[in-house]
Amino acid sequence: MKTEKISELTTNRLSVYLRCLNELAAAGVETISSQALAEQFNLNSAQIRKDLAYFGEFGVRGVGYYVNDLREHLRQILGLTRDHRIAIVGAGNLGLALANYQGFNLQTFQIVALLDSDPGKIGSPARTGLLIEDVQNLAEVIRREEISIVIIAVPAVAAESVLDEATAAGVKAVLNFAPVRLHPKPGVKVKNVDLTISLESLSYFLARPSATGVIVDYRDFLPTEDATENGQAQSAG
Repeated sequence: MKTEKISELTTNRLSVYLRCLNELAAAGVETISSQALAEQFNLNSAQIRKDLAYFGEFGVRGVGYYVNDLREHLRQILGLTRDHRIAIVGAGNLGLALANYQGFNLQTFQIVALLDSDPGKIGSPARTGLLIEDVQNLAEVIRREEISIVIIAVPAVAAESVLDEATAAGVKAVLNFAPVRLHPKPGVKVKNVDLTISLESLSYFLARPSATGVIVDYRDFLPTEDATENGQAQSAG
């Protein structure tokens, strides 16, 4: 693996490649070239080769990639070979929807705790049977359940304090759905998911019919790691 910093955009694309490879494996495909992979899933073959080259040489001349081997390599690169235990803070409509979502890979991401501050919700179960706990016990729950990722689904005014308490308890990875930009401490990674930005970007393109067919990612409107560290808008990866 190259020693240069790998951009978040690159790792995001690795997740896309893994999803495509999972689909190919389920269909019984054993080998595929970067060109065929790109054509089948509307990707860029040169970008695929460049992204993978950061981590080693995976293709075989005249054959392409062995699907199962590359899947396993990507799982290792993305840290998916070990379980991640997740706590959701906020048992409102969004928090409950996330807790009940069946699309997570249950062998990798396990939602093991759900917390809220509403006395009327504490002690009641989500649809999955997970009991809602008191958010005042967040640090205790993090230690007890060995939480590695916290999902924040609380109102904006409460999000920063949840982040502070979670990171003080040792959590270093946070997925934030609150409509506010948080300020993590060094060594803590926060991913912000802002649904309003996504909807407003769609509204922008609806207002301009000539933009039909353009694919927009909400990350295009946010500063990347490379923008803050290298002074550029996007990584070359």
